[in-house]
Amino acid sequence: MTKPTSFFHLHLVSDSTGETLITVARAATAQYTQVSAVEHVYPAVRTAKQLDHVLAEIEQEPGVVLYTLLDEALIERLETTCRDLGLPCLSILGPVLRLFESHLGHESTPKVGAQHVLNAEYFKRIDALNYTMMHDDGQLADDLERADVVLVGVSRTSKTPTSIYLANRGVKTANIPLVPGVPPPPALETLQKPLVVGLFASPERIVAIRQNRLLGLKAHNEDDQYIDREAVTEEIAYSRRLCARRGWPLIDVTRRSIEETAAAVLALLAERRRQPEGR
Repeated sequence: MTKPTSFFHLHLVSDSTGETLITVARAATAQYTQVSAVEHVYPAVRTAKQLDHVLAEIEQEPGVVLYTLLDEALIERLETTCRDLGLPCLSILGPVLRLFESHLGHESTPKVGAQHVLNAEYFKRIDALNYTMMHDDGQLADDLERADVVLVGVSRTSKTPTSIYLANRGVKTANIPLVPGVPPPPALETLQKPLVVGLFASPERIVAIRQNRLLGLKAHNEDDQYIDREAVTEEIAYSRRLCARRGWPLIDVTRRSIEETAAAVLALLAERRRQPEGR
């Protein structure tokens, strides 16, 4: 038997940005905690010359090959080379396209980067990103009614990265920090259209993140309340009481990734939109 190694080479070949490949590949490799993937990403591979470079790299560092290519000539060369080298090679979109073809009764129309066209959905995301960046960390609090979602929470509850992730999904998102001794903006209490969601985490998690941030900034906080466990516990309790009083849903982000938190927010938003009165 071949002795197992702690890593393997993973070649990701795409004729577009490679985002689809990277997402699928990382979702798969996350299931194998004993080994790590050394990623080789080749975006915008659309000519024979570009593929020559890819094939040379694959031959030099053999491993798993995943691809999203539409050009049949390129696919044939890639698969033939991998077969000759004895390497696993798989089209990520191929099985899905065949399933669609079987169900819909006709073939797809090959179009490189079709998911990145400048359509209305694209400009909706750009608009959402612009809004979100302008309304980060409590900015322009008198303009919250135009938001789809408003995130509230104490410092270090991942409000900003979650907001940006949601904006990339076309959701206009503002976020408001809840600071001890500072009342939230009056406009927050009277919002009608946006979904307001509270984010919180365990005191231990918040303290650890704040300490790391201070170390990273090489800062010395004169007010140790910022990283005092009892003070942080009270901050979190206050934020949860505020949300409970207003009927705002709460999400515990202690063990959630940004993607998981955003998915939970999107589920709440979808549920809210299904309700006739939007409430």
